[in-house]
Amino acid sequence: MKQDQIKDIINRQMTTDGLIQSGIAGVKLFRVSDPVPCVPAVYEPSIVIIASGAKEAVLDGHRYVYDRLQYMVCPMSMPVEAGTPQASPDDPLVGVYISLDPRIMGELAREMEDAGGGLPPSRQVPVSQGIRLAQWDDAFADALMRLLALVGNEPDQSVLGQSRLRELLYAVLKGEAGYFARQAFGVGNAIARSISHVSTHLREPISIDDMAARAGMSRAVFHRKFKNATTMSPIQFVKSMRLNNAAMKIAGGMTVNEAALDVGYVSPSQFSREFKRLYGQSPRQWGDAQHPALTLN
Repeated sequence: MKQDQIKDIINRQMTTDGLIQSGIAGVKLFRVSDPVPCVPAVYEPSIVIIASGAKEAVLDGHRYVYDRLQYMVCPMSMPVEAGTPQASPDDPLVGVYISLDPRIMGELAREMEDAGGGLPPSRQVPVSQGIRLAQWDDAFADALMRLLALVGNEPDQSVLGQSRLRELLYAVLKGEAGYFARQAFGVGNAIARSISHVSTHLREPISIDDMAARAGMSRAVFHRKFKNATTMSPIQFVKSMRLNNAAMKIAGGMTVNEAALDVGYVSPSQFSREFKRLYGQSPRQWGDAQHPALTLN
């Protein structure tokens, strides 16, 4: 199976656990052999492909478990809980992480619309949005193998890397999660643009009216469309993005007060109160309980 070939390619490049650059911009390889519980994280626009083992993510109460039979598509920044609780030395998590460049994805989505007059929606659009799992198909598997065949060959990576990555992304946009992804990157992706603005301006005051105005919608219409796209209300999303980012910063060694200020909280007491309400621990308790772990974002 191609998953076995992909696993072999990754294992040849990696002798220890970690996340490394493949040599192709936007493409990383990873390996994890110790269990990591699901903890607060922020998924940036990305595709995560598993060749061995399994990974978990929780978004607004919806649990996603995926392995070598499915890949994960996250076209917009999302506050999640993620981990690898099943990883072990005998069954390590091995896979590929691909960052999604909005410019490239937008170009592909528009070119597909121009070429085919718009592709039909998936037959099974999930109730929950934000993350989508998709079955491997032949086009996806072939494109991924062609891309990873370049790893370790610098001249080939330099000449062919981006064209083969584009081929893989095209396969994703045509695949089971294609309609879902094209909604984020195609024409009229106002919610995706709003989320991108939020994720890069967490330190600044963020109002729902401003978000709606930026999207060119009334507050009521924006609220409805935002919740349809993310499963969360705009207020809940902003709070989760801030608290998840803060949790990651604290786990990385930043002080509680620094993390709170860095994600837009001006009141340390409010930050501690909301943090404990969401995670069941004070920020300090959270930081003391964390251990360094692989982050795919």
